[in-house]
Amino acid sequence: MSDKTDHPPLPEAFAALGVRNSVLKGLAEAQYNTPSEIQALLIPRALAGVDILGQARTGTGKTAAFGIPILCKVERGLSTQALILVPTRELCMQVEEEIQRLAKHTPLRVTAVYGGQKIVAQMKHLQHGPEILVGTPGRVIDLLDRRIIDFHNIRFVVLDEVDRMLDIGFRDDIRNILSRVRGVRRVTNEELGMRPTADESPNDSSSETPASASPDAQSDLQAGAGAAKQRGHQTMFVSATISEEIDRLARKFMREPIEKLIAPGADEKPTVEKVEQYYCSVQPWDKYRCLRALLKQEQPELAIIFCRTKHGAEKLAHKLTTDGIECREIHGNLAQNKREKVMKSFKSGKFDVLVATDLASRGIDVADITHIINYDIPDDPEAYVHRVGRTARMGKKGKAFTFVTKEQGDELTKVENLINMLVPQATIEGFEARPTPSDWTESRPVFGDRQAVPAADPQAPVETPVPQLPVIPARPRTLGSKTPLTRRHKRRR
Repeated sequence: MSDKTDHPPLPEAFAALGVRNSVLKGLAEAQYNTPSEIQALLIPRALAGVDILGQARTGTGKTAAFGIPILCKVERGLSTQALILVPTRELCMQVEEEIQRLAKHTPLRVTAVYGGQKIVAQMKHLQHGPEILVGTPGRVIDLLDRRIIDFHNIRFVVLDEVDRMLDIGFRDDIRNILSRVRGVRRVTNEELGMRPTADESPNDSSSETPASASPDAQSDLQAGAGAAKQRGHQTMFVSATISEEIDRLARKFMREPIEKLIAPGADEKPTVEKVEQYYCSVQPWDKYRCLRALLKQEQPELAIIFCRTKHGAEKLAHKLTTDGIECREIHGNLAQNKREKVMKSFKSGKFDVLVATDLASRGIDVADITHIINYDIPDDPEAYVHRVGRTARMGKKGKAFTFVTKEQGDELTKVENLINMLVPQATIEGFEARPTPSDWTESRPVFGDRQAVPAADPQAPVETPVPQLPVIPARPRTLGSKTPLTRRHKRRR
């Protein structure tokens, strides 16, 4: 759109929060008309310069909530002013894509860095000095250690999915990164020689407090902006679930004033209200039959089936494909280019069913996912919240089904306590539970319709197995060269 008159109307509701005109254009093209609850809470306080703990239900626009203030306040031409840390590669690409979309009419550059890609390829993008960096902790530490990036200009630090980022697996990496950010002094506009701001025109009227804001809001924004220049970088930590322990840990990396902003209902019922949630009581040997009956009954447009393990996801995807259901799997064992290809195909609708581990519970933002099926109920009830949050995003409807065996009643109770509701039992047409198979054993579960290997007779004498040495394939004989002996002899002759 070359002509300004071709742009859709700028969203006045976002303008009233203090958002710049260039960002408003991106919001209008992305069809952001009215801010969600978390966006209405977080954006003005972030623009005021305070550190923020934000909690909101999944699918309510948390990425835009912290991305919009960053786009409004970073300055053109200074590299790595904003650092956004995320737990997975998929979420890293998703956040970069969303911020790129909102920054379309600004001169700001956004780059994603994550593992699984050659670091040389990412270095080419970093040579241009992007103002906003989205990354996974491991790759960010690698780039810091190589002195490819630095935090001299850092102004904003965001932890997306902070509950995951501060758990045991990531905690040391986060402490490593944030310890390098601490104490960085904010550079003032005077010291920068009044550099032009992020917009094309330094006289953009949207950089000022909107006239519609109250006098108190205007003075608050101006005072907050002045305080931000004096006290160093600003932090924003967001997630759908923030426990007391995560709250306490997060505050150790933040500076006063700290505000905890909770979207209405997020702490009482973290799952989206428009998700219809059910559980299916099923025995382990009947799970695959139950899944087939459920897929036949629901006919989902787009569905994600979550498994507990990588191996389980592989086996289930293979079984579904064998039975004529077009699907793919995604998990940590897949190469990064394969994962990206699977996600691109899923978003474009080339197949309808994605079998995934919890790798995808925080890294998929596909607006049209209609069904979530927890083939394995997660051990952590918070993982349930993030799984279910893949559907009913941004006001749409969705359904979630969870398979629960007789022994997993406690796991379901933990989920119900967390989401503050009773999950009703689903009725699946055409599915009838079978009695326990005669050859069923707990140690050798049935997968799908395949029966387990019969258990050994407990009265039979136990034979001591003879240990078998592993067979090591013979390596080709060479004479200090990769060329086999036979070919070397021919060459001599």
